[in-house]
Amino acid sequence: MGYSGRTLPEALHARLRQAPRGTSGPAGDTAATVSTAFVAVLRTLTTQIEALAARISEQLDLHPDAPIFTSLPRSGTVRAARLLAEIGDARGRFPTADSLACLGGVAPSTRQSGKLTAVSFRWGADKQLRDALCDFAGDSRHANPWAADLHQRARNRGHDHPHAVRVLARAWVDIIWACPTTNTPYDPNRHGALQRILNQDQPAAA
Repeated sequence: MGYSGRTLPEALHARLRQAPRGTSGPAGDTAATVSTAFVAVLRTLTTQIEALAARISEQLDLHPDAPIFTSLPRSGTVRAARLLAEIGDARGRFPTADSLACLGGVAPSTRQSGKLTAVSFRWGADKQLRDALCDFAGDSRHANPWAADLHQRARNRGHDHPHAVRVLARAWVDIIWACPTTNTPYDPNRHGALQRILNQDQPAAA
């Protein structure tokens, strides 16, 4: 940790002096023992998490689809590996982007009876796949202006955040499906909708 410098040293000192006194005596010894045990558990968990993350990274690097999934914005290593694991590398499993969206639960379910049509949340879906798609989509808006714009427009239509993320995930599915299908990593420079967002506020060339 480092000191940012935004808070005066005098203010920090005053906060320390005003902080509640710690427990002392036998009760303090007991609390200290419990806290030490918790710290030991957390250190063990952190070590195991780091080992698993390293192993995941090694396995991902060996997979031929790694460049595709790691090219997605803010995909990182673990998130890219999760997307790849949930979607798989068997191209025939999802013949269309719609098939991926439906199984992933990011496309609404439409039921029609006579003249009535009902559009609702898709309950029959692969929940792990949906979580992977929505986790990626929800974070992508922090790095991709197109994703941020699409999410905000969904919010402006009255959708809550989870619904807006599913809308965004559905849009990403078209790209996620096309990249492995064409064996082409995601390239923001070739993403037409993104480029329109980036250029819409640019002054017209003289």
